[in-house]
Amino acid sequence: MRPSPKQWLWMYQTMVKSRIFEERIAAAYFEGKSPVFNMANGPIPGEMHLSNGQEPCAVGVCAHLDAGDFVTATHRPHHIAIAKGVDLDAMAAEIFGKATGLSGGRGGHMHIFDAAVNFCCSGIIAQGMGPAVGAATAFKLRNERRVAVSFIGEGAANQGAFHESLNLAAIWQAPVVIVIEDNAWGISVAKAQSTAVPQNDARAAAYGMPGHRVAGNDPEAIFAVAGAAIARARAGEGPSLIEIETHRLAGHFIGDAEGYRPKGEKEALTDPIPQLRAKLLGLGILDPTADRALTDEAEALVDRAISKARAAAYPVPEQAYEKVFA
Repeated sequence: MRPSPKQWLWMYQTMVKSRIFEERIAAAYFEGKSPVFNMANGPIPGEMHLSNGQEPCAVGVCAHLDAGDFVTATHRPHHIAIAKGVDLDAMAAEIFGKATGLSGGRGGHMHIFDAAVNFCCSGIIAQGMGPAVGAATAFKLRNERRVAVSFIGEGAANQGAFHESLNLAAIWQAPVVIVIEDNAWGISVAKAQSTAVPQNDARAAAYGMPGHRVAGNDPEAIFAVAGAAIARARAGEGPSLIEIETHRLAGHFIGDAEGYRPKGEKEALTDPIPQLRAKLLGLGILDPTADRALTDEAEALVDRAISKARAAAYPVPEQAYEKVFA
């Protein structure tokens, strides 16, 4: 299974859009945080986790999904949210804490929720797996050809929720695909120091489901493996587990000094966007003029979203306790 030219262009433009969005968010995040970095200052306070480098995971999977399919993501969610079709204007407003945000400014960047496209994420490790299995089970009970996908990090594979969710998914033969984004680091702890098996796809066998490993942060390979797993789920054949080797080009969060990385590791990482651009140019699917046009379009969409977010009003204090669980 290979992407069509239309799918290739969508995947590339979505990766570009995600990168531009995060570059604009990062610039805004640093406002008010110098000369002394204080996470509480500026228009975007708190932690900020960027997904630059991990964009192939999102597009390779979400190319096979539509708005009716359900996706849960991690605390590093922007690339997945954009690939799933989350409203860019409302997501930007949510990150800026504005009333026009997806959750009225209450959730911030780690708790993005867009019911229109069935997307949500959480700052709690592996938390999205249970809801994904639940949604998938509901689809099965209603005889709907919808699927659920739960994106997690490789560190989440050591959480109890991971094993409990896989077990239930297998027992119920739920149409769910678990996607592990393996960027090799759980905050500052290397995978080899925290995980008993070299590859988490091996754990799928314990729950009687297929397990796949995709190396090289390759969007075409991700597209093929994810497409087969999602088609299998839609056909009523049960869950699958996919682990994708990917790269976190920045720190765990903005401001992370990354002193834990071995010397030379970060410099050896490759950026998937220039790689994909070169591939598509070589295949004749993209040319420099089209590249400039789709990049300009992505920049315009992002800049509009950021401008609208900055101009929007903050929620009034009296609404602080509305739309929350008590």
